[in-house]
Amino acid sequence: MAKTVYVVGTCDTKAEELAYARSLIRAAGVDAVLVDVGTRGETDVADVPAREVAAQHPGGVDAVLGGTDRGAAVGAMAEALTLWLTARQDIGAVLGLGGSGNTALVTQAMRALPVGVPKLMVSTVASSNVAPYVGPTDIAMMYSVTDVAGLNAISRQIIANAAHAVAGMAQWQAPKASGDLPGVGMTMFGVTTTCVDQLRERLDDTYECYVFHATGTGGQSMEKLAESGLLAGMIDTTTTEVPDLLMGGVFPCTQDRFGAVARTRLPYVGSVGAVDMVNFGALETVPEKYRDRNLYVHNPQVTLMRTTAQENAEIGRWIAERLNRCEGEVRFLLPLGGVSAIDAPGMPFHDPEADAALFAAIRETLVTTPRRQLIELPFNINDPAFADAAVAEFRKIAS
Repeated sequence: MAKTVYVVGTCDTKAEELAYARSLIRAAGVDAVLVDVGTRGETDVADVPAREVAAQHPGGVDAVLGGTDRGAAVGAMAEALTLWLTARQDIGAVLGLGGSGNTALVTQAMRALPVGVPKLMVSTVASSNVAPYVGPTDIAMMYSVTDVAGLNAISRQIIANAAHAVAGMAQWQAPKASGDLPGVGMTMFGVTTTCVDQLRERLDDTYECYVFHATGTGGQSMEKLAESGLLAGMIDTTTTEVPDLLMGGVFPCTQDRFGAVARTRLPYVGSVGAVDMVNFGALETVPEKYRDRNLYVHNPQVTLMRTTAQENAEIGRWIAERLNRCEGEVRFLLPLGGVSAIDAPGMPFHDPEADAALFAAIRETLVTTPRRQLIELPFNINDPAFADAAVAEFRKIAS
């Protein structure tokens, strides 16, 4: 199927710039379609009018274009664009142009596309914190330098660079290597590195191991790859992002953690690596309510807080409740000898009572089935025997 570059933006305010980008892409020999996502009036510039996109909203066109609240209209259009764009089967690349509002709108739809589909956003906010726009996926952000407000000597050059970039990406895809192995996603933190290194050693002959640093976005990125069809399974030993979500740490997951496991039904081996800690920045940034807790300065920029028995029970229930939604092959391993490198006898976070509360909550909450199993092991998560067991279980369900 021929590939098309979709140029997306608000034609009620950016028609000239969007049409210029479309013309350059077509001049490069690539089909380009201009999609209008404006909410303040129709134009005749676009190939796909705003009304056609808005019709994809569950509430219909009027839910997007029928109100007077611009913020609500933009949010509704973002939802409609996501549904419209993800239904396309011929996407070669997506190019967006605009300011903060248009950036939020277009990148929401871009984030729903699979990893690997080229996505480029020319934006006035691209030189600031772009994490909310990029999220866990592979959106490229290009700073517009001047505002996207008419064509001039600067904006023509920036938009031309972007147009030629997406034209090239649409025409030339990365070649597949004949020796590519199926991919397995793994989560890791400093205190579970030994575990993951051993997993990689044991699996490198049959899988490409993609390791994700469990810093909030890491878990999201792994699950995004799963939903993009780029993983054969997951060995999610390090679920430390959950306590950060529940206790207010700086590396939180989202409420959708484990969602991709449920939706894809990929083979999944998980554990509770590093849930003995909540992450904060430098010591002085730890919230006042936590200042009298067991704190460990990991480095000058990272301070760890030991989770309590009560917190661990909450963490265990939260994880188990989400695993109960997973109908694929799931093996969840409990390392009864400790959940991190510093949760071991003589180490600063060794707390058998807190660990016991975690394990008990998972036992009580997880609904086991022939496909969803809980496996308890008398090892620390970094022990070689734990890695052996994790690999053995993964091979059983991934074969």
